[in-house]
Amino acid sequence: MAQQSVCINHPKNLAGKPFLRSNAPSLAPYSYKTLFPKNLTRKKFHSMIISASTSSSSPKSSQSVEVLTNSERKHELMSSIKGSIPNCLSETHFDRTVPGLGSKTRGKVRDIYEGGDYLFLVTTDRQSAFDRVLASIPFKGQVLNETSLWWFSKTQHIIPNAIVWSPDRNVTIAKKCSVFPVEFVVRGYVTGSTDTSLWTVYQKGVRNYCGNPLPDGMVKNQKLEANILTPTTKAADHDVPITPEEIVQLGLMTQADYDEASKAALSLFEYGERIASEHGLILVDTKYEFGKGPDGKVLLIDEVHTPDSSRYWIGHSFEERFRNGLEPENIDKEFLRLWFKDHCNPYEDEVLPDAPEELVSELAWSIFSYTRR
Repeated sequence: MAQQSVCINHPKNLAGKPFLRSNAPSLAPYSYKTLFPKNLTRKKFHSMIISASTSSSSPKSSQSVEVLTNSERKHELMSSIKGSIPNCLSETHFDRTVPGLGSKTRGKVRDIYEGGDYLFLVTTDRQSAFDRVLASIPFKGQVLNETSLWWFSKTQHIIPNAIVWSPDRNVTIAKKCSVFPVEFVVRGYVTGSTDTSLWTVYQKGVRNYCGNPLPDGMVKNQKLEANILTPTTKAADHDVPITPEEIVQLGLMTQADYDEASKAALSLFEYGERIASEHGLILVDTKYEFGKGPDGKVLLIDEVHTPDSSRYWIGHSFEERFRNGLEPENIDKEFLRLWFKDHCNPYEDEVLPDAPEELVSELAWSIFSYTRR
C-alpha cells in the first residue's frame, strides 16, 4: 500500500486551532479583558484570528510539527517543509480585523500592533540578515516565539521581562516599554561574516572593538578568553558598533541603566551557555534588547536565545573541526548569510536573488533541530 503523503499546513496568516497556553509564563497579573474591549471575549478573539486568516484552499488534514520533529523522518519533514514554502506567514493585518488594535509597525521579523498599554507582537516567518529580509522560512515564527517564551520564563531570576501573555503560537502580548536604542551583543568566539561581526573587523586589523581589547594572533572560530559585550545602535537602518562611553555621552542611556542592562546581558549569556551545553550546543553569540517599563524598571524585551538572534554550534564536533580548520556544524542562519554574500552584495544591491528552495528547507530543518535538543 502506498504511504500517504504528509502535508504540514502552515497558512499565510495565523490559522488552525489557536493554542491558548494555559501553562504559559504569566509574568504579570493582567487578564485578557484588560487588553481588549469588554465585548471581545477569548472565544471571539480566537475565532476572529481564524476567520481573518484561514485559506479555503488549505489542506484539511495535516501532521503536527511536534510529531515529525520528534521522529527521525527528516526526508518526510523536508518534503512537507518544501510544500509549505508558498504559505509562509510573511504578512499580517490584524489592525483591520481585531478591534482594539492600533496601527501596525513592521519590523524585519515581527509585526507590532498598538493595544493601549500593551503591544501585540506577531512573530512572522520572515528571515532577516544584513539589516534586510532575505526570505521566509516555514514555521520559523512559531519556533522563535515559543523558544523566547521558554527562555523568558527561565531567566526571570536574572532580570524581569515585559511578557504578559501568549494567546497563539506566533503571538505574544507584552507591556509597552520605552525601548533603549541599543542592541546588547554578547560574544564568546571570534567568528561571523557580517560587517559588524568580530571576525570581519578583526581581519581588518581592529584590536579594540567597542571598548574590548583584542590580542594579536587569533584565528576564526577561536574562543575568547572571556565573553565580551559589543553593543550596536542604528543609523540609516544599519547596525553601528558603539562603545559604552558613547552610549552615555549621546544620551542613548543613562550610566545607571547601561550598567544594569550590560550586567544582565552578560549574566543571561552565561546562563544560556550553561543550558546550551547541557543540550549538546555551544551558544556562540547573541543579542539582547532592553526597555524601561512604566514603573521605571529595566526589562528584557524582544526575544531571547532563539536560533534567529543567536549563533549555535554543535558541541561534540567543534574541537575536532576547529583543529582541522573546518567550519563548525551549526544551528543558525550563517549558511544563508554566506550564500547571499557569494551571489550578491546584500548591503548595496537593491534587488536580491531568491534564496534557493533547498537552502530555505535546510534552514527550517536546522531551526527544528534546535527544538529537539
